[in-house]
Amino acid sequence: MTTIVSVRRNGQVVIGGDGQATLGNTVMKGNVKKVRRLYNDKVIAGFAGGTADAFTLFELFERKLEMHQGHLVKAAVELAKDWRTDRMLRKLEALLAVADETASLIITGNGDVVQPENDLIAIGSGGPYAQAAARAMLENTEL
Repeated sequence: MTTIVSVRRNGQVVIGGDGQATLGNTVMKGNVKKVRRLYNDKVIAGFAGGTADAFTLFELFERKLEMHQGHLVKAAVELAKDWRTDRMLRKLEALLAVADETASLIITGNGDVVQPENDLIAIGSGGPYAQAAARAMLENTEL
């Protein structure tokens, strides 16, 4: 069960996630790095889905960030366009959660780039649980 969650509060953003790689119900590896810093540490990104697919997408997304001088939204839209239209990329199965100092986005293989409500992102099979917990924390605490 992958869980990636991102919250933004008081001008700061964080992305965190679990570290398990599973095959069915079996944990194959317990320390996968599912959250990465990209583009000179100005962008943070996490993934849910196939590990090899996500690493490929991270590389492509970092190239898009470099092409667009770190502009997160432009890079995300360009990656989503390529992901949707390229026959090889369409086979990649992953979701990306990305954020910088100004925006938080979910990028999907369907070509969607979504800026979620309240800058709260939760993806992966554990996403709904993480989203509910994070929303409760944001609404009821100062954490």
